[in-house]
Amino acid sequence: MIIFPAMDLRDGKCVRLYQGKFDASEVVGENPLDVAMAFKGAGAEYIHMVDLDGALNGEIKNLNIILKVIKEVGIPVELGGGIRDMKTVDKLIEAGLSRVILGTAALRDKKIVKEATLKYGEKIAVGIDAKDEKVAVNGWIDVSDVNYIDFAKQIENIGVKTIIFTDISKDGTLTGPNLKQLKAISDSVNCNIIASGGIKELGDLKTINDMGLYGTIVGKAIYSGNIELKEAIDACK
Repeated sequence: MIIFPAMDLRDGKCVRLYQGKFDASEVVGENPLDVAMAFKGAGAEYIHMVDLDGALNGEIKNLNIILKVIKEVGIPVELGGGIRDMKTVDKLIEAGLSRVILGTAALRDKKIVKEATLKYGEKIAVGIDAKDEKVAVNGWIDVSDVNYIDFAKQIENIGVKTIIFTDISKDGTLTGPNLKQLKAISDSVNCNIIASGGIKELGDLKTINDMGLYGTIVGKAIYSGNIELKEAIDACK
């Protein structure tokens, strides 16, 4: 299982949110490049980045920082937040981004998912962020009436190979992942599932690893010191 250390960008800094609430953000890294280099030094083989400003505003806002991390850190990076059109997808992949994560755009316009997947294959992933089992968009502010399992099946039918699943109620809480929903989505589709939200300790990662999932995103648990990244990577190989 791949451990994806998380970098959520807001106003040019690394922050962590609590249950996706923007008014409950905490700066955990003044210099994102330093944070990314530390992840690399700990053995990370992939970095998960989210442009929170982009998610709110509908367009990438921290592009310079993102491009610097891609260029200077030298390990694969996946990015979500504010990617709403093919022009942006093309620009990011041409700049060296390893995986583009579509969220709001995927729910609102399946055409972009189809076009991007046809053009870039496994470089395209979809983020499914759920609140009470319903898909949320626009930086998790707006909750749709679409069930997360139904959406996952639609995405799989389009040809998407990787899904990042987040239970918003767990995100940033350090209360443990939603294993029930993770198992449900994993059992419902054949896509690679990346778990996100609520990871508290090494035991959580071992449990998810035993479920056979493709990857897990770890954010607050690293920044708070609950999980030592190198130890987590070694434990889940």
